[in-house]
Parts: sequence; C-alpha cells; structure tokens
Amino acid sequence: MKKLVYVVLAAVILIMSGCGFFMGNNWAIKSPDGNIEVEFSLNKDNQPVYDVTYKGKQVIGDSKLGIEFIQGEPLAKNFKTIDVQRKNHNEKWEMQWGEQHYVVNNYNELKVEFCQENKIKRKVSVEFRVFNDGLGFRYLFPEQQNWDTAYIKDEHTEFKLTEDNNTWWIPGHWDSYEQLYSNTKFSKIDVSKFVQDKHDSISIPVNAVNTPVTMKTKDGVYLSFHEANLTNYSGMTLAVDKKNMKFVSNLVGGKYDYKVKRALPFNTPWRTIQIANRAGALIESKLIVNLNEPNKLGDVSWFKPTKYMGIWWEMHLGKSAWDLKSGKHGATTKNAKSFIDFASEHGIGALLVEGWNIGWETWSGFDFVTPYPDYDLEEVVEYGKRKGVDIIMHHETGANVLNYENHLDTAYALCEKLGIHTVKSGYVGKIVPEGEFHHGQYMVNHYRKVLETAAKHKVAVNAHEPIKATGIRRTYPNAIAREGLVGQEYNAWGRVCNPVDHLTIIPFTRMLAGPVDYTPGVFDIKFDKYKDKNQVNTTLAHQLALYVVIYSPVQMACDLVENYEGQSAFQFITDVAVNWDTTLVLDSEIGDFVTTVRKERDGDRWFLGAITDENSRTIKVDLDFLDDDKTYKANLYLDGENAHWDKNPLDIDITSKELTSGDTLKLYLAEGGGAAISFVPLNK
Repeated sequence: MKKLVYVVLAAVILIMSGCGFFMGNNWAIKSPDGNIEVEFSLNKDNQPVYDVTYKGKQVIGDSKLGIEFIQGEPLAKNFKTIDVQRKNHNEKWEMQWGEQHYVVNNYNELKVEFCQENKIKRKVSVEFRVFNDGLGFRYLFPEQQNWDTAYIKDEHTEFKLTEDNNTWWIPGHWDSYEQLYSNTKFSKIDVSKFVQDKHDSISIPVNAVNTPVTMKTKDGVYLSFHEANLTNYSGMTLAVDKKNMKFVSNLVGGKYDYKVKRALPFNTPWRTIQIANRAGALIESKLIVNLNEPNKLGDVSWFKPTKYMGIWWEMHLGKSAWDLKSGKHGATTKNAKSFIDFASEHGIGALLVEGWNIGWETWSGFDFVTPYPDYDLEEVVEYGKRKGVDIIMHHETGANVLNYENHLDTAYALCEKLGIHTVKSGYVGKIVPEGEFHHGQYMVNHYRKVLETAAKHKVAVNAHEPIKATGIRRTYPNAIAREGLVGQEYNAWGRVCNPVDHLTIIPFTRMLAGPVDYTPGVFDIKFDKYKDKNQVNTTLAHQLALYVVIYSPVQMACDLVENYEGQSAFQFITDVAVNWDTTLVLDSEIGDFVTTVRKERDGDRWFLGAITDENSRTIKVDLDFLDDDKTYKANLYLDGENAHWDKNPLDIDITSKELTSGDTLKLYLAEGGGAAISFVPLNK
C-alpha cells in the first residue's frame, strides 16, 4: 500500500512541477566490447556533463553540454531528469556501393530526458550511442507547449582534452575546406596566419578549426572529432580554448542573428568522437555512416561506380579554357570524342566535360541546358553510349544558388532525358544570396535539395566546394563523392604545390568524413610544357597507389590523353576496381605513410596501395589478407631504384610474380613515393 501511495505522489509531483522527477543524476554506458565508457551526469549547477574513457584511461575530461538561444535562458543549467532509457542495437546492413559490402552497426544507447526549470520549462533529451570504434551524441527537442520554434544563437558542446595532444587541423573557415593541414600540439594551434575573409560585414571567427580534426595521444590513442547526419542545421566548427584545453562547438553563421532556425520537434546532428589504438582503424571505422538513417531512395543501381576521364586538367594547365571567347575552348565535340575513344579502349567508364555550357565568360547566366555552339551535347552523349562511355554532366553554379535552384528541375530533367546519371557540381565564389556561407544552414539545406531533386531524375551528385560529408550517403546513396579539400588542381596553379606529405594526412582527416574526389592519375609529373614553375610532388608509383589509398566510387584518370598513350603503367588504372567488398588499412602513421588493401566487389582480385611522405622507407607487408586456397599473380608497380618525387619522379619498376597468403613482401618507397599492386587469382 505504501508503494502505491509513493507512485501516486510521484505522478502528482510530475504534473505540478511541469518538469517531472527522476531519481539519480549519474549514468554510465559502455561500448559492446567494453573498451569505451561514457559517464554522463548533472554537475552542481545541474548542467549536463560527460567524460569518456578508453581502456580504463580518460581521453575526454568533464565536458559540458549546452545551447544558446536568441531569446530566453541558455539551455545549460537548472536541469531536472525526467526519464532514462537504454537499449542495445546490432545489425548488418548492405552498402549499395562503398568501401565494403556489409557494415556492422552495433552500439549501446543511453537517452536521458531533461526539463529545464525556468519559465518556459524547455524539455530536451541527450542521446548517446557508444560503438566499439567511438561514440556519437546529440540533442533531441520534442514537441512541447509554449515553444514551437528554436532560434539558436550558438551551441556550446565541449570536448575537453586530458593532455596536449598531437593534432592535425585546418582553419575553421565558413566558406572553404581548401586549406593544407597543419600538425601541431593542441596548445600550438594558431589560425591567425591564415587569411580570413569578411563577408557582408560578418567576420569569420579566427579561433576555430574545421572537422574532421584528428589527434594522437602520447599513449598512442587516436581521436577524431566530427559530426554525423548534418540535416537542416548549421555546420559545426570547433573553437580552440587553449587555456582550458578544450574544443567548444561553434556553429557557422549567416545573415541573421541566429545560426539555426528549427521548428520543434527536431534533433541536432550527432557530435562524434572516433577512438582507435591504431591509425588505420580510423579509416576502417564506419561510425559516421552508422549514425545516419537507412537508405531512403531504395535501389540506386542506375548509378555505377566507375573510373572517368575529363576535359578538365587541360584547363588547369592552360592548354585550353572553359569559355568560348578565349579562342582555345576545351569542351568541343571533337575533343570529347577523342577522350571517349581512349576511355573506351582502356575500359574507363565515363567522361567529365567542363565548360560545355554558356555563361563562363561572365561567371553568370548558367542555365545548365544550353551548350556552346562548338559542343553538340546530344551527339557526344550518343557517341559515348556506342563506345560504352557515359557522360558526367557538369554544373558550375558560380555560387549563385538562387539561379541554380531556379533551374534545378530543368537541369536534372535534361540529364534524365539523355540517360546521364552523374553530375559534378561546383560552387566557386561567394554565395548568392548575400550574407550566406557555404557551410551555414541555408546551404546545408540547398545541398540536400539538390540531392533530392537529382534522385527524382536518377542522378548521382559529386559536389565540389561542398558542405562537408557527414555520412548522409547512407540515407541518400546518390551522394557519391565530394571535394572539400586541397585537391590535385592546386598542383597546376600559380600557388604553392601540395606538399609531399599532403596525401599521407588526408586519409586520416578529410577522408574520415566520406569519399574524396581528389582526381589522381597525373603521369606528366613536371608538365613543364605548360607550367614550368609547378609540378606534382609525388612519384608516378605514388599516383597509381592513390587509386587504392584515397577512396571514391568515381575515380578520375585526370591527365591528358597524350600523356597516357603508350604508358605501360596505365595498365594499373585500367585494372583497378572502384567498388569494394573489403577494406583493410595495414601499418600506417598519420603524415608519414599509409598502406591500404581492398578486395573488389563481386570478384576475387585484391589491390594494394602504399604511399609515403618526403622520407623513403621500406615497408613489410604480410599477405595474410589473401585467400588461403589461392595462388595470385601479383602485378607490382614500384618506385625504381633512383626514384624521387622531385629529381626522378617517373622512375618506375613494373614486374610480376606468383604469391600466396603465406608470403611477405618488402616494398621500397622512395621519397614521395609509393607502391601499387594488383593480386589476380590464378586458380578459382
């Protein structure tokens, strides 16, 4: 009888207070394997606080959660607990294309519901999902009385470090991720030397970094901070608080005094921390995609992962131009057909044609359907079909989003009519309408609108100058790749070329967000004929290895046709797969070297790619990833004895040998060099 009275009284308290009542303010949750533990509690101010331990050692200290609104008290202190829910989840889902065929999604979940004791009595939940490879957490705002729309001024989610970690970072620019990565201690992060734009009288913060940002502790634990399922929200940068040794979320703004406007109910994106005891495990992790919703599009088999060539690199070299009035227009019917002929002969499945449509002279007036008079779009498409080569459509918007949205349906309807299933989009310049940034809520919603429109017309999108990838490719598998980094084209411009170690950092930073359209495959490393002060700072073998090391379901062979003709090394590009069943990252270290092996989807071949920084090294590769019952013909594309990224980049040694899973290879990587190997089974 006493128990019944207690329950009734508790119910009365719940009704009278408006915030409810729940015993206990401390909770803990572990990963399925028990190695990661999150402790979550309310501190003395009744503010939510969490910390994270890995294998018994704290890697994230007491970190506060909170959100600041334009009006009213910040969602920070004076919380009361309403309810606590726990659940376990374990499934395996299929990637229609990707780094691996099937993905295990196994986590333990803790969801704590709160009410803030104030006049509005806001209700919010904090939800944690803890995986074997890290964790994600987010805020959930249910439907509630007296509050229908949230105007968020900023988010104050903390990530407090427990030591001064070695960090790989780029500045928290609101318009571009195209910055080279710096490697410093956390306490030495300094973005003041980077030029920060001013846009519509809004100064971009100079004390923040963009995500993913990756760290290594003195004990050899790797951490990477990012976000997942960025939907109808502003992109997150991380403000650097050196004094208190922590990151604090800092949302990208726009032309309004709020950074996010959302009608209730809604959820924020997941704030993610990947955790691993080896660098390669960060790449193998599928935490980011697992924190996104399942596929909403159904079967997208109309998109085929492929290698492609392009009327593209020649513009960057200055051999030709995008616009017609220059007198050296590259996107001509004749030029496109020459590329198609070569691609067809070598099994390259697609051709990107840039500069095909009117508007390039003024960087305005793009209508995405009207070709220049020297380019017969329909003839080129039909010629490609006869040769087995698809056309990749190009939509450069000039960052005029209003113009692009006015033409979206027409542009993608044309693609559907012509049987074109892939578009590369571009957003070079300042966003129109004025006052908006590439990474703010307005543009997050625009990029999603493009994906949804493209899907209706059976088109996949490879976005350049994009919002960062956050795993949405699981939900919208027509989001196939993005740029969002210092790409290959920087090597051809009049600026400093990409440093030798650049691509030994990208897999552990930018690539953790999602597939990268880096455009590898330069064979004319020096290209003195066009740019005598520029070059690619790798060896030829390094360029081949990138087809395995850097992941994308659309991989470009970016060089000119004449630079591939008669080159025996091009056979690796012909052979290498682009859709994978299995991916393993072998011995590697961020900024030094990386060795990756992948097994093709629907086949038995394996491919290896290894690259190094400015230091030569010999790496040992155990071949135990190969099938035990098979003998393989290994085709090896290795740095020659005298290879060097600057002095002798084209020195390459191409050999073959028979190998089994019991064998071990020792591979010499020259300065800035690499190794590319195909393993072809000789017996089924």
